[in-house]
Amino acid sequence: MNFLRPPLLLLAGIVLALASALSGFEKLEEGILLRLDKSTANGISLLKIEVCGDELIRVVASPADTFSARPSLMRVPLAGPAPVWSVKERGRYFEITTAKLKVRVARRSGAVSFYTPAGRLILAERSDGGRVLTPATVMEEETWHLQQLFHSPADEAFYGLGEHQNDVMNYKGHDVDLFQLNIVDVNPFLVSSRNYGLLWDNNSQTRFGDCRDYLSLSDLKLYDKNGAAGGLTAEYFRNADFQDLYTARMEPRIEHEFIDVNDPFPDGFKENVASVRYSGWIEAPESGEFKFRLYASGYTRMWLDGKLVADNYRQNWLPWTTLPRLTMQKGSRHEILIEWIHMGGYIGLKYLPPDRKTPPNTLSLWSQVGDQIDYYFIHGQNLDEVIRGYRILTGRAPLMPKWSLGLWQSRQRYTSQEEILSVVKEFRARRIPFDNIVLDWFYWEEDQWGSHEFDKSRFPDAKGMVDQLHNDLNARIMISVWPKFYVGTGHYNEFDARGWLYPRNVLLKERDWVGPGYTCSFYDPYRHEARKLYWDQINEHLFSKGFDAWWLDATEPDIHSNLSLEETRRRIGPTGLGTSARYLNSYTLVHSGGIYENQRKTNPGQRVFILTRSVFAGQQRYATATWSGDIVTRWFDLKAQISAGLNFNLSGVPWWTMDIGGFSVEPRFERNVKPEDLEEWRELNTRWFQFGAFVPLLRVHGEFPYREMWNIAPAEHPAYQAMLAYDRLRYRLLPYIYSLAAKVTFEDYTFMRALVMDFPGDPRVRSIGDQYMFGPALLVNPVTAYKARARALYLPAGGWYELKSGRYVAGGSRIIAEAPLAEIPLYARAGSIIPFGPELQYTAEKQADPIRLYVYTGSDGEFSLYEDEGTNYNYEDGHHALIPFTWSQKSGRLTLGARKGTFPGMLSERTFEIVWVSKDKPAPLDFSAGPDATVRYSGDAVTLTMK
Repeated sequence: MNFLRPPLLLLAGIVLALASALSGFEKLEEGILLRLDKSTANGISLLKIEVCGDELIRVVASPADTFSARPSLMRVPLAGPAPVWSVKERGRYFEITTAKLKVRVARRSGAVSFYTPAGRLILAERSDGGRVLTPATVMEEETWHLQQLFHSPADEAFYGLGEHQNDVMNYKGHDVDLFQLNIVDVNPFLVSSRNYGLLWDNNSQTRFGDCRDYLSLSDLKLYDKNGAAGGLTAEYFRNADFQDLYTARMEPRIEHEFIDVNDPFPDGFKENVASVRYSGWIEAPESGEFKFRLYASGYTRMWLDGKLVADNYRQNWLPWTTLPRLTMQKGSRHEILIEWIHMGGYIGLKYLPPDRKTPPNTLSLWSQVGDQIDYYFIHGQNLDEVIRGYRILTGRAPLMPKWSLGLWQSRQRYTSQEEILSVVKEFRARRIPFDNIVLDWFYWEEDQWGSHEFDKSRFPDAKGMVDQLHNDLNARIMISVWPKFYVGTGHYNEFDARGWLYPRNVLLKERDWVGPGYTCSFYDPYRHEARKLYWDQINEHLFSKGFDAWWLDATEPDIHSNLSLEETRRRIGPTGLGTSARYLNSYTLVHSGGIYENQRKTNPGQRVFILTRSVFAGQQRYATATWSGDIVTRWFDLKAQISAGLNFNLSGVPWWTMDIGGFSVEPRFERNVKPEDLEEWRELNTRWFQFGAFVPLLRVHGEFPYREMWNIAPAEHPAYQAMLAYDRLRYRLLPYIYSLAAKVTFEDYTFMRALVMDFPGDPRVRSIGDQYMFGPALLVNPVTAYKARARALYLPAGGWYELKSGRYVAGGSRIIAEAPLAEIPLYARAGSIIPFGPELQYTAEKQADPIRLYVYTGSDGEFSLYEDEGTNYNYEDGHHALIPFTWSQKSGRLTLGARKGTFPGMLSERTFEIVWVSKDKPAPLDFSAGPDATVRYSGDAVTLTMK
């Protein structure tokens, strides 16, 4: 044994550390540490550059003499060998080199910039005040507001950040406020058209773009409709047609946004007023672009200088925003008009003046609470590689159960065991392909929320109901569970005794909306023991009865809606880790994690499936899908879901869905429906269902009218027939879709794909938010306008085949595609190999045999068919099979490669039916027609030549 080795190593380490310190940095095992002069480094004392991978770099900048010891909630430990890297001093900066990046750190300012190995700049922090740390007191905690500024070229596009509802695809030039809301999903992960991503490791309220708070309209010079200074004219009408005037007055601002912070309406408003009109002029105090934030429920329209800039409907308990802009000249007056048909009373209008502080072409990220700036730079050759880097840092997505890819049917709500069973029986009687029924809230007795006990008068035998669904009706069932507990229930008392409930709602004796109103609280999942207790309760009362999936509702958490953000924070804390302001956005992550981890311990053989109303960075590792919240049933909201879903998927979380048809219904669709409104309702649901067939999860849900397709339209109606056709097509596509789901798990794939992912070199796709690729093969173009029977769309360069007819269309231009009510335009990309399975009534009805392969020629192509047992985690131990398909355009040969892997129940032999589709031989999507070739496959490679 060499007893001299440890002292020699110690001496070498001392020498290296001394040399590093003398040259201005300290070399650590994982990166470098710089001690900076605050006067030249924007208040930063310590800067650490951590090398997490060849293209994964962490940057931490602290104003203190130490780094924060708080653990990251979004991160997972890195796996695999440590990356190889080196560092050199190069005059005014230090340079870290990995196999795929160069990272430069300015010696004086600490500004960081990222380059390719060849020296091409990818991203740079601004050196002229790029870090802004402002001392602040938030919820009685001394903390910092944190801001990081980067240079951004004018043609750069930004995506991700979760899911937002303003119909914006490319966020360049827009502002995004990141805090969880019913219809907003927050993930502080941003991706760029320049093939990098930024993961902002902060749980508090975060802003992309303009970080300023909106200002009161009263800060501007306002004039009423007659030109008198001091405010706008506010006219209150008895009827909804703005005719029968009740009262009028001048108002210096419009601020009726919240329950707790709200200007008073005129006396008698609730009893006498149906609509309000605000009119007058705004005088600009300076020249430039002014931003407005209109926040309202009910029906709202707004005009600026005679231009309609808002036309919205929102249910009263969930107002939402419109963000118009107006370029104004100093001293000039600009006309404003707002017409509001209220449904209870939420409306507000605020503004922001031109931003004189932020330099142009700047990328800005800001958070309200933090100890230090902490972000990850993730680079790749394409956006798939960037998303893979995000999942390396935050966790891979497990494979969802195969049955989850079928049709989910839900409504708000099924009221009894008999009703649920009768609906599923109707699906089976009508032979509508279907897999999953959903039991929404309120299956308990009225005053027992949080007991997880069924109301025996309506659900006399919940376990028997689940068994009948499984054994007799071949269906699965998801159940809704909230983190909510009524005061006095046994489960409330268990949490309360341990101090694991948020106290303020109870102290204020706030009542909810059920019956006479009941006081409640939410549990605090930031404590491991609290998550375990929550699981024990739902396991005993629900999971033990055989329920297949969890619907975790209100995971923002939404203890009480329509409160100001400040009061909302007060209601959802303090948490077990710190103030609710510090942990504002991460409740859904830790809550979901508790369910996932405990279910896997309780029943390791059953795949977890969780649906939540919120998301946060890392949530994909918990088998969690997210839906877009309680959206409304309007054409605008249908269209807005497309860009919302695409940006959600670009945020690195692959499983997204929505309420097909919208959750909250306009009053004209609910009762005494006019014939013309009924037809619009049917068409809206049809177009929404057609779109919904090509998102990760096909899920129908909403308030009355009931959403089963036979309740939307009779069987002979074109709307019913169209929905049924797309449902059947979805089930035919299951071999393709399940293979994509496996690519998500094994290859960090994304199967709802913004066009910028697959056509990154085409600048025309960067802001397209109403078209997308569903996997590598299918271009989906939803129809989002009433009575539209055609739509304009862009075909990227290359060859495309109209799916229905097989007709070839050259790409590289915009076209007008036919879109009868029965169809949305669908195109297969040249070089695609799409496996279609047999007709099914539910996903596990029979094995996928025969499989019909449609081969769309014109370019080389490949696809791998993935199969496993579908419901367990044996795939993690290698029990699955892949059959690779390749098409060579040059040789005209299709190869069905040798099967790789096995699993219990695998078909040892099967039949593949081949259909060739070419420019000269269009082949419609017709499963009743004979194939061009048939192959009996036993696992060995087979090659066919196109004839």
